[in-house]
Amino acid sequence: MSANDSKRKGPGAPVSPSKSDRGSETRELILATAERLFAEHGVEAVSNRQVSEAAGQSNNFAVGYHFGTKDDLVLAIVRRHSESIERRRTDILAEITDSPDLRDWVSCVVRPMTEHLASLGTPTWYARFIAQVTTHPSLRELVINETISTRSMQQTIEGLFRLLPRLPEEVRQERSYMNRLMIVHMCAERERALHDGTATPRSSWEATATGLVDALVGVWLAPVTARR
Repeated sequence: MSANDSKRKGPGAPVSPSKSDRGSETRELILATAERLFAEHGVEAVSNRQVSEAAGQSNNFAVGYHFGTKDDLVLAIVRRHSESIERRRTDILAEITDSPDLRDWVSCVVRPMTEHLASLGTPTWYARFIAQVTTHPSLRELVINETISTRSMQQTIEGLFRLLPRLPEEVRQERSYMNRLMIVHMCAERERALHDGTATPRSSWEATATGLVDALVGVWLAPVTARR
């Protein structure tokens, strides 16, 4: 080893980022860029090559190298946010335990998402991204299965259904669909309004969650008209 090498590697010498560190930074940059582009333009309208270019990658195949297919990229974006959402839902579950109040269980569906979005600051893209992928023909089932299969969400669904009046199975499925649509699209609309600087019906994400819980409790407890 030369004297110059010793000097460069001594205490206080600049340390170059490792290959794994650079790889992690590149992955995070690609994920953030793809989330924004998918939220703004839709999944079909954005190619992996466009994501790579927008992320400043000279290699047009960077997305494929780091993530594989577009489906894999979409799931990676979902998982980028899922840890925070799962942690928040687990904390709420610990507080409500076996609560007999339906509002508590509906809140456990709604608030982890709204609290997570609030924690991201402004602008955010995730709610609009979710709105895009859950209406995409081939990605919809993939993403929904990913989000409802977590342990905390399964516990929440069990607690919610335990308190509901007896509903025909087709009505329960229909209202589950309404539940998902209202949460996803109300969050997406608020996120879009915040980004554009336009008025929102509620002053905060906390207030938005309260309005959603009010509405969804009403949906679940609404009367069922007999088929004719």
